Amino acid sequence: MRKQVILILASIGTFVEALDIAIINLTIPTIQEQFNITNDTVQWLQTLYVLFFGGFLIIGGKLADQVGRKKMFIGGGVLFMLASLGAGLSENFESLALFRALQGFAAALVMPASLSLVTHTFQEPKERSRAVGIFSSFAAIGSGSGLSIGGIISTYWSWHWVFLINVPILAITLLLSIYYIPKDEIKQDDLKTDYFSGFLLVISLLLLTFGVQKLNSFQENPYLISSSLFIGAIFLLLAIHRIRTLENPLIDPSIFKERSVVLSNVGFFFLGAMFVGFLFSISLMLQNDMHHTSAAAGLMLVPFSILSALIAKFILPLIIKRIDPPKMGILGMSFMVAGNLLLLLATYLGHPLIIVLLAAACISGIGMTICFTSLSVLGVRDISQKDYGLASSLTSTTYFLGAGIGLSFITFISQFFPSNLAVSPFSLLVLTSYALCGLILLIDFTKKDQHDSR
Repeated sequence: MRKQVILILASIGTFVEALDIAIINLTIPTIQEQFNITNDTVQWLQTLYVLFFGGFLIIGGKLADQVGRKKMFIGGGVLFMLASLGAGLSENFESLALFRALQGFAAALVMPASLSLVTHTFQEPKERSRAVGIFSSFAAIGSGSGLSIGGIISTYWSWHWVFLINVPILAITLLLSIYYIPKDEIKQDDLKTDYFSGFLLVISLLLLTFGVQKLNSFQENPYLISSSLFIGAIFLLLAIHRIRTLENPLIDPSIFKERSVVLSNVGFFFLGAMFVGFLFSISLMLQNDMHHTSAAAGLMLVPFSILSALIAKFILPLIIKRIDPPKMGILGMSFMVAGNLLLLLATYLGHPLIIVLLAAACISGIGMTICFTSLSVLGVRDISQKDYGLASSLTSTTYFLGAGIGLSFITFISQFFPSNLAVSPFSLLVLTSYALCGLILLIDFTKKDQHDSR
């Protein structure tokens, strides 16, 4: 009984984090209206969350091992709850953005601790596989249901409750965690972890993202933008240098000797850029361009969450038996490209609902499910079991970094192609290019893989 309760508590933790990536998207028009801000400003609510989440994820995993799973789960959960409370009570955009960044940082602490709780609670292989499957399904349900829940809350309550709803859920979860989760047993480790590289990485990406997004106003703020790009590049190079030269780096660079690991991470970067950009775009398209309410838009997307779950349960096992991970990734990315092209077509045909929903089915219902699974398997295919944890953390990190950088790039590049639509055709072309890059990489890898096996 105690083990099942721990599984539920850990799963609720990851559910809330996954939920908060998607839940904000259908509240964006309401937030824009209240604070009178543009698309390129409001997207920072998503960019800050995913950059802080992805940037600090590896540090969160290291802390869970060194400080303790229970301490990090409860500590990170308390911080996430307080950040959610602050976001929900925010009266200006600046404070909302700050608390959104804190949510991302807290999520990076909770996620590795949650998974570690599950894997250490369930030791028997079959039991552990089942537990990890349940844990992962909560993350998938959180991501899938976020749009629907966000739309309903935004319509019938207010956008504030998108954040405030986390508070009672986490308060109950944390109180139960204090009682049910056993005390940490920490093994002393003499090796010092290079946390400084993690901070350099996050700061550099924030500075580079800000600089790229503001390039169109370079003449108005040349020194601010130049210094942001220059310092961001220096910090990024310094972080890479430390990772390559330190005796005990934050990330062991030897893991990148395997071509499959490199492909998996680059693929996840483009997948994050494409999918989070899609979530942002589909919410604006359904509400601002097609004039549906938040609740109606959310309910329209519910079937694709169900479709994703059905494919994961019944179709994926059959695909995995018949084709290898790279070819499976090609299949998934092909659906992503097709879905984006359908969205692009819809903008020229006056946004017929059937085409928009068919595009959402290709991307959210089918493509994402297949791509995520194939790239995850590919990321650990050619490495030893002892590196599985690092490999999983890396792919999650690159996915969220891709999400933050990709979304900012869409906002930046779209400013040079003004449109009367909330989601311009050029924005969708950029999204399509992300999916095409992932598809081309997988096709090239498959050809080389087949050549090497001969």
